Amino acid sequence: MLGPKGPVELSARSFDILAMLLDRPDEVIGKTELFDAVWPGVVVEENTLQVHISALRKLLSAEIIATVHGRGYKYAGPRPFAVKADAMGSSRPSIAILPFNNMSGDPEQDYFSDGITEDIIAELGKYKEFLVIARNSSFQFRGKAREPAEVASKLGVQYVVEGSVRKIGNRVRIAVQLTDASSMAHIWGEHYDRELDDIFAIQDEITRMIAARLARQARTAISSRARRRPTSNMSAYEFYLRALQLAAVYDTVLEAEPFLRQAVKLDAQFAAAHAMLSFVESIKYYWDYNNPGHLHSGLAIARTALDLDPDEAYGHLASGFAHLYLRQFKQAEFSLDRAVALNPNDPFILSIRAIFLNHTGRPEEGLDEIAEAQRRDPYAVGWYDDFRGVLLTTAGRYRDAAACYAKMATVTPWSLIRLVICHSELGEIRQAQDVLAKVEAHYRGLSLDQIIDTEVDFYQDAAVCSRYRAILQRVAEAR
Repeated sequence: MLGPKGPVELSARSFDILAMLLDRPDEVIGKTELFDAVWPGVVVEENTLQVHISALRKLLSAEIIATVHGRGYKYAGPRPFAVKADAMGSSRPSIAILPFNNMSGDPEQDYFSDGITEDIIAELGKYKEFLVIARNSSFQFRGKAREPAEVASKLGVQYVVEGSVRKIGNRVRIAVQLTDASSMAHIWGEHYDRELDDIFAIQDEITRMIAARLARQARTAISSRARRRPTSNMSAYEFYLRALQLAAVYDTVLEAEPFLRQAVKLDAQFAAAHAMLSFVESIKYYWDYNNPGHLHSGLAIARTALDLDPDEAYGHLASGFAHLYLRQFKQAEFSLDRAVALNPNDPFILSIRAIFLNHTGRPEEGLDEIAEAQRRDPYAVGWYDDFRGVLLTTAGRYRDAAACYAKMATVTPWSLIRLVICHSELGEIRQAQDVLAKVEAHYRGLSLDQIIDTEVDFYQDAAVCSRYRAILQRVAEAR
């Protein structure tokens, strides 16, 4: 930073204090607010703030920071000016949080370090000002020795966070550092050695410190987001972390249920565990289309979660998912919009809203949503080809949709139905019949009408459902 006599070097805390004062040059900022922002969740001595203020006055000039007795401090130097957007670059800061290394020496503790990483990703993802890479893609680098610049290049981000976790008995040690990959500059780092009960305060501080530094890089004002302690039961929290590890992968998401049920049994007020459980319960419908009971029970659990905490994004996601497949489109839209507003960086939330847009006649908007999701999770290629194929079919872009399905190692049943439609509309009747045979083999014992009821009749526009039904029946009759 430049001072009156040239470059000066500030400590991280002094920089934070000065940045707050510069961000609000016309306001008096109270000591309590400064303590909460600069030392979140940490108890420090009263004179600590005065030490940093004195250091700033020595490095800059005494009149730069004015003391307003009984109220706090105020910036009193030359009027700060805003940096033009084109000088800073028009894109939002982008960041990848790599999986924190498990330093305990016990591979069975991976769930703990992974869960902490994922919790930080989720919390940082709530900041609309940043683009945050999702867990699935950042975890591709687990256990690999990579330079931040290489990781940043592969994921298309500016900043990389690395860290380590050591859990020993009732104590936890966490080291974390934030790097600007383009210059390899070390922006921020910290070590924590605390009681396990302090884990939430540590996570909050890491999230807020990263957010504060990225915000200043982009000259973006952010509000303080104080997160209340999600549970006081550390056993419940460890079950929740185990569930997060399983729920993050499509093939193991249902295995998360017993851990979540144990978490809410240990702490019935654990809103985040209820919210994730509601999501797991609702998504069971993908494996059991003939049982809408999963949707109703998912809604009930989501209501419990949202009664405890109205800002639990996955509670709103589960509600939106259930309402969508119950054909309650207005309620689905409200819930999914709320989920996106609460966590605009979660690729699965964006993906489910894309499917909602598809089923309500807005496939082109859904394609934009899928593109946003994939930007945040570039390694989940198969998943996006599947959803993109569904959207392209609805949009009438049959050749593009067929190309998406061709890239998939295994095409899902709902997409096989769309592939039949694509081939038929392209005049490729033989290919359409071959794919329809695969559909019927998957749903052995169901009539074609029952298959269509299962896989097609979710569109708000009844004409679309009727048209797809007619195409599939025509392909079957042509055999």
